Order: sequence, then C-alpha cells, then structure tokens
Amino acid sequence: MDNPQGTITAITKAHSKSNSLRITIPTSIINQFGFKEGDKLSWRIEAENNKLIIKIKPVE
Repeated sequence: MDNPQGTITAITKAHSKSNSLRITIPTSIINQFGFKEGDKLSWRIEAENNKLIIKIKPVE
C-alpha cells in the first residue's frame, strides 16, 4: 500500500521460537537496486529530528 510517506510493510516474527523479526523489502525497491535472495545488507540506524532513519547498504 502506498501513501505520502512511502510504501507500508509489516513486521512479522522470523520463527515461532525466536525473538527475531522479519520485514519485507517492497518489490519496487528490489527492482530498483537489483537485490536478490541471499544478498547481505548492512543496517545503520540514526535518529534525526525525532525520526528514525535506517540506512541500508549492500555488503559485497
């Protein structure tokens, strides 16, 4: 679902016996950046003006 802030996705449990969570990368982002299953991503999280900014970078 698209809205003025961008695409909305849901957070789900990775596994029933785990505390890890999983997110879905929207198809439009997968296509734009050419992500494939098995790709590794580096996540950097920052706070700015009371907003959470997540910077994701492919790892070679």
